[in-house]
Amino acid sequence: MKLKRLTRLALLTAIALTIFLVELQIPSPVPIPGVKLGLSNIVTLYCVFAYGPWSALAVLICRVLLGALCSGRIMALAYSLAGGLLSWALSCGMRRIVTEKQLWIVSILGGLAHNTGQMLAAAAIAGTRALWVYYPVLCLTGMAAGAFTGLCAQYLLARMRKIGRV
Repeated sequence: MKLKRLTRLALLTAIALTIFLVELQIPSPVPIPGVKLGLSNIVTLYCVFAYGPWSALAVLICRVLLGALCSGRIMALAYSLAGGLLSWALSCGMRRIVTEKQLWIVSILGGLAHNTGQMLAAAAIAGTRALWVYYPVLCLTGMAAGAFTGLCAQYLLARMRKIGRV
């Protein structure tokens, strides 16, 4: 049983990493630096609700570390970890409050938490609070991306439960 779970988590990590790397190759539809859909977060959110917080954390950390190494974007590691961990913590807390049919709400709030974590990391690294001027733009795009990825994760979870794969 443990081996089966470990294998599924490894596959989910590989899927999330692949999505992350493919998304890096697609030009952003909006000319705002740092704005992207974050499609690999679908996998993390799915893991929080299907496998639990600690399994989701393992998938998240592996994806972020491997993503930074495979893409050569080591400097982005601090931003991704800060945003990802804050979003993960919020998702874990919301897991007890919302139903699986409200996953999209968790994802919108997770998108906001992710952007907050990234801004905290950026302000700490740059040593200035001036970067917070950019925060409202990130919040709007984060909410839109969160809604989309949340609906995708919600559909994925419902489909996997229906076919008995969770």
